[in-house]
Amino acid sequence: MAISFDLSGKAALVTGANTGIGQAIAVALAQAGADVAVAGRSQPAETLDLIAATGRNAVNIKADLSSIEPVQRVIDEAVAGLGKVDILVNNAGIIRRDDLLQFSEEDWDAVMDTNLKTLFFLSQAAAKGMVERQNGKIVNIASLLTFQGGIRVPSYAAAKSGVGGVTKAMANELAPKGVQVNAIAPGYIATNNTAALSADETRNRQILERIPTGRWGRPEDIAGAAVFLASPASDYVTGQVLAVDGGWLAR
Repeated sequence: MAISFDLSGKAALVTGANTGIGQAIAVALAQAGADVAVAGRSQPAETLDLIAATGRNAVNIKADLSSIEPVQRVIDEAVAGLGKVDILVNNAGIIRRDDLLQFSEEDWDAVMDTNLKTLFFLSQAAAKGMVERQNGKIVNIASLLTFQGGIRVPSYAAAKSGVGGVTKAMANELAPKGVQVNAIAPGYIATNNTAALSADETRNRQILERIPTGRWGRPEDIAGAAVFLASPASDYVTGQVLAVDGGWLAR
């Protein structure tokens, strides 16, 4: 039996695809044959060029996902540009750091709104069209902190734990309707967001000592998992949180 990772004829929407993991996922989906819309606050010129270089259609949607206000517009613009949304990748997210005893309500709400509330309602909006067609894939970007507590990031840990829970909740209701919902929990990935950690000699050494594979992850490591979860190869996989962490959680 042939296993298909081919996304020809599919239309994907990826949030937060300006750089790093989101960009790698958007480009990988295009390389697998999907047309791709990207949504976020900034103009992801490089990402759009990389998608276009694959020969697939690229659509840019400018939206501030810190609230649910633009959610329906994002879906409408993606459908207008691509005809439909078969695949949704919820990658957009923020993090705020502070000591637990002085962590502010503002920082709590900002992270929860972007990382969990918008993720759910964007998924809800996208799922309506998927259910009508009895076919669709939703891929949420979780975190190692879906499984661990972290330090000085209580709202991020709470939100990413919530991503794991809502992924399973959505999967339970949408599976009978032909829609699979899964999440990817990246480990330590070399991106702009983690540059300060890798530049810190002591912290970098501590991180590498914990990772069995002995290296930082690359954005394309996450992109490969996203293509799998977006493709027909994963049609019997739903409600899962796939750690792509070089073995971190197994240590």
